[in-house]
This record gives sequence, structure tokens and C-alpha cells, in this order.
Amino acid sequence: MSEPKAPTPAPGDTYKGWLFKWTNYIKGYQRRWFVLSNGLLSYYRTQAEMGHTCRGTINLATANIAVEDSCNFVISNGGTQTYHLKASSEVERQRWITALELAKAKAFRMQAESDDSGDDSTSPGGGQGSGSRNSEVQSTLRTLGSKVEDLSTCNDLIAKHGSALQRSLSELEGVRLGGETSEKIRQVTERATLFRITSNAMINACRDFLALAQAHSKRWQKALQAEREQRVRLEETLEQLAKQHNHLERAFRGATVLPSSQSNPAIDSKGPVPVKGDVSDEDEENEFFDACEDVQEFITVPADPKYHRRSGSNVSGISSELGMDDGTTSLDEQSLGSNPESPQSREVVPVRKRRSRIPDKPNYSLNLWSIMKNCIGKELSKIPMPVNFNEPLSMLQRLSEDLEYYELLDRGAKCQSSLEQMCYVAAFTVSSYSTTVHRTGKPFNPLLGETFELDRVQESGYRSLCEQVSHHPPAAAHHAISERGWTLRQEIALASKFRGKYLSIMPLGSIHCIFEKSNNHYTWKKVTTTVHNIIVGKLWIDQSGEIDVVNHRTGDRCHLKFAPYSYFSRDVARKVTGVVTDKDGKAHYVLSGTWDEKMECSRVMQSSRGGENGTDGRQKTVYQTLKAKELWRKTPLPEGAENMYYFSTLALTLNEPEEGVAPTDSRRRPDQRLMEQGRWEEANAEKQRLEEKQRTVRREREREANHNGSPAEEVKEPADKAEEVEIASEPSETTYKSGHQDNYKPMWFERQVDPRTGEPTHIYRGGYWEAKEQGNWDSCPDIF
Repeated sequence: MSEPKAPTPAPGDTYKGWLFKWTNYIKGYQRRWFVLSNGLLSYYRTQAEMGHTCRGTINLATANIAVEDSCNFVISNGGTQTYHLKASSEVERQRWITALELAKAKAFRMQAESDDSGDDSTSPGGGQGSGSRNSEVQSTLRTLGSKVEDLSTCNDLIAKHGSALQRSLSELEGVRLGGETSEKIRQVTERATLFRITSNAMINACRDFLALAQAHSKRWQKALQAEREQRVRLEETLEQLAKQHNHLERAFRGATVLPSSQSNPAIDSKGPVPVKGDVSDEDEENEFFDACEDVQEFITVPADPKYHRRSGSNVSGISSELGMDDGTTSLDEQSLGSNPESPQSREVVPVRKRRSRIPDKPNYSLNLWSIMKNCIGKELSKIPMPVNFNEPLSMLQRLSEDLEYYELLDRGAKCQSSLEQMCYVAAFTVSSYSTTVHRTGKPFNPLLGETFELDRVQESGYRSLCEQVSHHPPAAAHHAISERGWTLRQEIALASKFRGKYLSIMPLGSIHCIFEKSNNHYTWKKVTTTVHNIIVGKLWIDQSGEIDVVNHRTGDRCHLKFAPYSYFSRDVARKVTGVVTDKDGKAHYVLSGTWDEKMECSRVMQSSRGGENGTDGRQKTVYQTLKAKELWRKTPLPEGAENMYYFSTLALTLNEPEEGVAPTDSRRRPDQRLMEQGRWEEANAEKQRLEEKQRTVRREREREANHNGSPAEEVKEPADKAEEVEIASEPSETTYKSGHQDNYKPMWFERQVDPRTGEPTHIYRGGYWEAKEQGNWDSCPDIF
């Protein structure tokens, strides 16, 4: 494929393009990407390598440039480096030679100036401020001079090539040709002469301009100094006013907290001032920072600068850039979830202080072989596992941890564009895996009918409910609703496969997110979680697979790819990439990051099929994007997390005892509570009791179903066989969708066919929060 011909570069501009470089006698000439910038010629294998791997660089200030033939030329710096290069055509070779000669002349001048700049930088002056101002003006003049020198170099090159052209034309005049041909040659000679005269006049005019600028430099210095002095005076005045305002506020608050007998009647007559004083005190301690912007299977290149210069009226989507140009405002609005805008409401309903620590994990040694040797020949899902492998949370609580970064959905609810909203939803799907990077402990498998509520309406504006709705296959339903205008629901069943060295956990079921304002309905599925080094070595977790987030109302789609870890890969570990497309397949945003740290988003300006093939032999798509904006960043773990099962700040509060929850809530589970307290032997005994109780209830339910003629499937199981409570059985996707084997009706969810996906799922039927307000839990089963 032929490359588009770039125009001849202007002096000082970066010049880049494809050239063929001689490598060795076996491979011969190989196609490489060359970049000429700041007097340095660098090359890369592909354009994508420009961000991380440079294959070689040569300084043109001391380099020799030689032309071999119509397409070949050589660049050498005296012996250590020599590049034998070949262009695709003679015209392309001449463009490169011109650009290299200009860059060499400029690099030589800059090197000479740097050798003489020592005296200028150490010259005495009238103070540091005056010296910096003079150096700034002198730097401007040097830049102007450098540009004029560039033009002079161009003039010299024009004169050189023009003289050669005139000589060639003179030689042609001596040849006996027809009268018409001689006349045309004379015309060309005259035009070449006029062109050279014009270029000389342009250089002289530029030199006159530089002389004029130097003559007026003193006047510019005085004007600049006056402006800076005025700015300093204004800054000092503003600082004094701020201090006086702060002093008055503190004095005012000090007066309002005096006893009523000593308070000022004039102040008391103004109403409930102390509350406002508290609010201003909090605002005074808040600091606002700009959003951090750190410097991806796609190739992304910066878009043309013209996209950045467009006005907001022309490109409103670009100027807003996901609402993150004013990212601090958006984040502050989200933080108001824990501090309602009304001071009176904060005074009446104080926010509950949650715990920030749990007892440290005991250092119990565990011999895995002592457990596994007694289970040879048994199914993996039937092996009773002690609590030593667990963490003191249930699977329902782990499912509620998906709401760790609920702010992403809050911000998505405010988006006017469904494509921008898709970016936040995609970032939310990735954020739910950030808590798993160090969490190698296995959560408790919930008992059938077990529930878990997460009420964060006061702090964060949302609340959620989980219930274990099936035991064969084990499945949990989750429903969350926010006052900020979104609803999240999901039903997840886990399928596991033990491969000897690692364990693969494959979640089945779909996740739904609905935004009330726009009625956008998103669905997606989870990727595979792999736990490595099950038998020998240190456990570590990886996420791999692909996710398609679909907006069923608009047809928008985001395809996310979780790259599996590979020792031989040069990519960043735990890498996630994605592209947001509309219903027509046009890309609008590119997502990149890692599932354990952060996700960024870049708006796509243009896209094209690249010339470099990927590992699968297909062409990669090259996206021209704007500067990346950070959508999500993981919150650091609390201090001492390594001794507390690597729990996040939210996870530390999930098992905190709370009054008023249902009797089936995971917080009331005794074996889990004993394990959290470090009493593991008692926890194992309590766990065995709960397993036996669940088996008894299940057998009783099966007898009743058979007696009543229910079509429920009879499950025969010896009484002495270990219940599959602690390792999920392995349902297939077909088994999961076809129905549950348990003859059990959940308390708060009912099984329906989802209208969007057509899959059978459990949807919240309502009634839980009303029962909690009334304290009526009579219908709840006794499972603990």
C-alpha cells in the first residue's frame, strides 16, 4: 500500500514517515518508521512503538548525509552509527534530504549557541526578577533570530539548487534545438532568476524585522515589568482580603458558641447561625484539585490540533469531554451524597460512623494435602472445606461490593449523551474487579434463603438487597436502586472447573443497569476469574475474557477485552481495552487501563485501517484521539489491609453488626462471625452444624414436594455425604437457563423471563424495606 505523500516540511517542524533501512544480508531492507525532531533522527518498527521503544537515534549536528542514487542515501555520524536508507521514490528521497539538511543546520547552530550561553546565564543583573524578565525577552529574540537563520538556510539551499538549475539550462541552450524549445528554456531561466531574487528579498525583510524588534525590546521590557508589578500588587491585596475574611468568620463562629447568657442579642436574632458556621468550617478545609491525567489491541495516535481549537458551539461533545473538563465539580457533586445540601437535614439525621478495622487474621498454618488426600475419588463440589480457606464475608456481601464505585453510575445518570454514559457504565463494569486482585480467600457460600442488605441511602443515596434464590445450581439475585436515578439488578451463578494447577470460576447470568431519566437499559456479563497456584506456590488471581456492554434502547455497544496474563507479553499486566461504538458500528471513544488500577477514555476523531498487521494476521485499526481523560481510579486500601484479608474500606463495613436487619441477613451468620473474631475452631464446628441443618431442611422440602405430587426433581443424596455448601457446583449455561432444581420459592425475588434478554431470571418483587420499617420478619425462614 503506497503511503500518502507528505508536503515538504517547514523549517523546525517534525518530519516523519516510512523508509526502508538496511538490516543485514539475510533480511536486507526492512520497512521502519522514522521521526525527525529537534535535530535527532529516530526510528521504530511501527508507529505504535513511538510511545515506549525507540530502536535507534542519530544526532544530525555531527552527521554526514550522502546521496547514493535516485532513491538511496546514507547517514553516518563518523563510524559508530551508519544508516543505509532507501525511499519509495526519488521525490520522497529529495524531501527527506531537504528536511535532514535543514535539521542538521539548525542543530549545528543550537549546539554552537549552547556552548556560548554560559556567560549569558551568569551575567550580573539588577535582581532575580529583572534577570528572569530580561532572559525571557532575550529568549524571544533568540527564537526570532533562529527562525530568520532557518529562512537563511532555505535561501542558501534555494541558491545552491537554483545555480545548478541555471547551469543545466545554460548547457541546454548550447545544444542545437528548435527555436521554440530555446525560447521555453530562456523563460525557465528567467523565472528561476526571479525566484532567487525574491527569496533574497524575503530574507532581507526578515532581517529588518529582527533589527526593528531589537530596537523596541526596551519598550517591551518596561511594559511587561509594569504589568507584572500590578499583578503582584493585586495578589497581595487579594491575600490580605482573604485573611481578613477568614479572621472575621472565625471570630463570628467563636461568638455564636458562647453560652446564651453571654451571647450577643443582635447575633441571636439572626436565626440558627451555628449550623451555618459548621458548614463554612467544613468548606474551609476542603481542597479542590484538577483531575489527574496520566500519560492500549488498538493503535492510537494524537488527533490533529485543529480538533482542540474548535469552539464549544461547534463541537459540544468534545468541549465537554464526558463532563470531565470540570471534573472536580462532578466529583464534588458526588461527594454530597454523604453530606446533604440542607444543613438542617444533616443535623436531624447524622450519618452513621462505620468501622474501619476488623480483628487481624490469625496466622494458622494449613496443610492442603491433609484435606485433599481424604477426598480422592470424590467430586470437587462435594469436598467440605474448612473456614481456613475463607474470608469472613459471604458471597452475597462480595456481590454487593460491585457497588464500591457507585459514583460512576451517579455521574453516568447526569450525562446527556448515551455514548458518554456508556463510558461510565463500562468503567463501572471494570471497577468491580479491582477488589479481587489480592483477595485470594474464598467467601462463604450462602445458605438457601440467606439475604444481605446494604443500606447506604444517607451516605451515598443507594441501597441494595441480595438473596440466595437457588441451591441447585447455586445462584444469588441482587437488586440495587439509587436516588440519583439508576437501578442495578443481576442474578449470578458460579461455575467452577478445577484444572490441577488453577481453578477457573465462570459467572453465569446477566447484569442490568437502567437509568430512569433517559430510559437507557444496559446489560453485560462477567468475565472468567482464574485462581492460580492452587496446590503449590503463592495464590494469585487473574481476570480474562471479553465483555459486551449493550444499550438496548439506542444500540450503542462497548466491547471490552480483559487480556490474560502472559509471562512473554510486553503489555501492562491486567490490561483492559475497549471501544465504544454506536448502532452503525462507528467508534466514538477508546477505553484503556487496567482492572486493578484505573480506566481512561479518549474521544475518537478519526479512524482508519492501519498498515501493520496484528498477531492474527488482520489489520489493526488506527484511532486518532484527543487527550485521555481519567474515568475511574482505584481507592487505596486502608492501612493494615494485608492483616485484614485485604479488605477495602467498604468491605470492612459489610459484616458490621447492624440492628433491624432481617433474621436471614449474612451479618447474623454465626460461623462467619466467629471466623471474623479469630475463633476458627468454633467457626468450623458451627459451619458443620449449619450444613447439617440445611441438609435436613432440604430433605424435608423434598418429601413434601413428593407427597404433594410436585414435578420437582427428586435429588437422592446419602445423609453422610458432604453438602456442596462451600464450593459451587458446576452448572452449564444450558442448565442455568433451563431452571432451578430446588423446590424453593424465594422471599423477596420472583422468577420471570427478562423482556430484554429473554433469559429466565429472578427480579425483586418488593416488600423488604417495608417489612424492615415495620419490623415484621415473621415470614422469614429460620436458617441459622
